[in-house]
Amino acid sequence: QVQLVESGGGLVQPGGSLRLSCTASGFPFSNWWMYWVRRAPGKGLELVASISTAGITTWYADSVKGRFTISRDNAKETLYLQMNRLKTEDAAVYYCAVDQAGSKRGQGTQVTVSS
Repeated sequence: QVQLVESGGGLVQPGGSLRLSCTASGFPFSNWWMYWVRRAPGKGLELVASISTAGITTWYADSVKGRFTISRDNAKETLYLQMNRLKTEDAAVYYCAVDQAGSKRGQGTQVTVSS
């Protein structure tokens, strides 16, 4: 079955950077689009970014465009999210997912942005 394990979260100051990773198993990773979604305190799941199977096509929410970069390494079955110029409003639990709605996602990694 689909297994997704996120890592790389932590506490960072506004303007800082973090790189999230998601290790996948149990499904043909290289054949599936992948997604990052997040849930901020008191809010619903928000789609942050998506990436096509070969990594050629990407999409970003307006709120992160120009600051976040999604990428993947199909040989390592790993998904990444490079987050730069972090803002306090980026604080959330970040999940990698195999569907746009985030219904099949990992356990998440906490990102805290605070001075």
